[in-house]
Amino acid sequence: MEYEGRRESDNVEDRRGTGMPVRGMAVGGGIGSILLVVLALALGIDPRVILGPGGQGGPGGPPGANGPVERDPNAPVDPAEEQAKKFVSVVLADTEDVWHALFPKEFGKQYRDPKLVLFSGQVQSGCGVAGAAMGPFYCPADDKVYLDLSFLGELRDRFQAPGDFAAAYVVAHEVGHHVQNQLGISDRVHQQRERLNEAEYNKLSVRLELQADFLAGVWAHHAQKSKHILEPGDLEEAFGAAKAVGDDRLQKQARGRVVPDSFTHGTSAQRVRWFKRGFDTGDVHIMDELFELPQSQL
Repeated sequence: MEYEGRRESDNVEDRRGTGMPVRGMAVGGGIGSILLVVLALALGIDPRVILGPGGQGGPGGPPGANGPVERDPNAPVDPAEEQAKKFVSVVLADTEDVWHALFPKEFGKQYRDPKLVLFSGQVQSGCGVAGAAMGPFYCPADDKVYLDLSFLGELRDRFQAPGDFAAAYVVAHEVGHHVQNQLGISDRVHQQRERLNEAEYNKLSVRLELQADFLAGVWAHHAQKSKHILEPGDLEEAFGAAKAVGDDRLQKQARGRVVPDSFTHGTSAQRVRWFKRGFDTGDVHIMDELFELPQSQL
């Protein structure tokens, strides 16, 4: 992806190296459960679903108790991390430009920018305390995307999904959740949690995640159309990332078997298909189909 010399977003909150201790995971259970959550949630679901009642998943006080703490300007600088920060800042700026253009035209309202919080180790979010092992996530309580830049290395090495556009897909997917939140889609899905059993609610969660993949594809479509951001091989990198974090692939790696009723994000094939459909069409209104199609056609 071409990004050198391009606009970086001002909506980046750098909390790396602020000294917040890792006092425990934001998810209950032993190390086996934690590993499963790391794999299954690699691209982030609403943390309130897994952090427990009220989104409070661990020590550290009520949401926002510690407040945002900016990075110490005297902290050591890792050149590779700084380059990664620059890259995700450009991607975030591109999402801002696309959604600011689309929201009034397609939805009749103004788009409200999310913040991107960069952290290391552990972070206090509006949804509770979360560790880096959760992977990137979006918190609807404070309209912020949270990312430990070390995850981009995990994406490359552990999930075998290298390339800068694989990382761009991650950011665009989380911003897709922000779009869903502004449109009221997330709330409508989460309101079903109390009346559905786990298997049925998981099916709704899959549709929500596939919709965020679709919205990431819509972003890529319009960013390419207006700015010609893509280089040869970029789309294949995004497809590789989407495939790498499919529930079926992750469960096979973690458990040695696949349990479809426990899927929360969709299969590798579904994730690739909906990102590609978003990219091919650029039509935001197709996303409504995701809650109308029979399960077999997702």
